Amino acid sequence: MDVLTENFSLYGEGFWGTVKLTVYSSLLALAVGVMMAGFRVAPVRALRMVGTTWVTVLRNTPLTLLFFAMLLGLPRFGVALPFELFAVLALGCYTSSFICEAVRSGINTVPVGQGEAARSLGMTFGQTLGAVVLPQAFRSVIAPIGSTLIALAKNSAIAGSFSVVELLSTYKTLSENGYSVVWSFVWIAVGYLILTLAISALFHAMERRWGVAR
Repeated sequence: MDVLTENFSLYGEGFWGTVKLTVYSSLLALAVGVMMAGFRVAPVRALRMVGTTWVTVLRNTPLTLLFFAMLLGLPRFGVALPFELFAVLALGCYTSSFICEAVRSGINTVPVGQGEAARSLGMTFGQTLGAVVLPQAFRSVIAPIGSTLIALAKNSAIAGSFSVVELLSTYKTLSENGYSVVWSFVWIAVGYLILTLAISALFHAMERRWGVAR
């Protein structure tokens, strides 16, 4: 317990950094992922190509490589941002490709007649997707999206290697101060466990409230 009690503020700062990184990246991933899912089912071929390319490239790119591309590549084009924001972009964009596929699978579960009925009433593709299809699709993909965001929370540990203050990065300071590496990592693992259990509980409650009965 000495590792935790004597470094509680350090752990707290790292935990809060991980929480912020997870929340901001999740919001970005959800927004971009839903948009790309809409592109993938759009009647316009160019939009479908954009969505397909986005998913194919990001799902097959190692997350660490994407971090390097964001942190080292973008500044070469004059894009200078805080490391935390670069980390949010890398995590959010990477995770959005998985969110996209989860949402697209949910869209495919909605009966075709729902969209046809909406179009027969004069609704545009955007109106049909937003008001008719996505609300129904969301109910069937709550669990997959929850699992994806839990993976995002754990993937955020990579940001600690790029000068971003988060939970895993605390081990460097603890190691330099002579604390046990084993116990340092034990309390880091507990922090990630608390965060992932909180996300799991949130999506479990959402699934009980809105999920489709199997």
